[in-house]
Amino acid sequence: MYAGAPINKYFRPRLTIGEGRAELRIPVRPEFFHAANAVHGTVYFKAMDDSAFFAAASLVEDVFVLTAGFTLHLLRPIAAGEMIATATVVSKSRSLIVADTVVHDGEGAQLARGTGTFMRSSIPLTEEIGYRLP
Repeated sequence: MYAGAPINKYFRPRLTIGEGRAELRIPVRPEFFHAANAVHGTVYFKAMDDSAFFAAASLVEDVFVLTAGFTLHLLRPIAAGEMIATATVVSKSRSLIVADTVVHDGEGAQLARGTGTFMRSSIPLTEEIGYRLP
């Protein structure tokens, strides 16, 4: 489902999912740069939202999960290499799941951090929306 999303043909992310956690890697390309020749904040948000989303979604087996809110902090620029976003669920209730995510470069320097809040939708996980069991 994720790999087939049209936006991911552009960003070319690699996603690994575990129970309550996820890691997303995006190779840095000049097409992502703003005028000051570093990656635009939208790419940071994509990495953080996607990793936190899948950490949360890994705990929900019947319906699609939606991002309800996200707070992010951009800490330093990146212009080469790879962005690595690692997310972990820190809270789960009946109605909300909260996941923290941190983005590092390939050398381990912290680039950004954020917290996403996710909620269950009424959309069943079915083949009609592209969902397949692993």
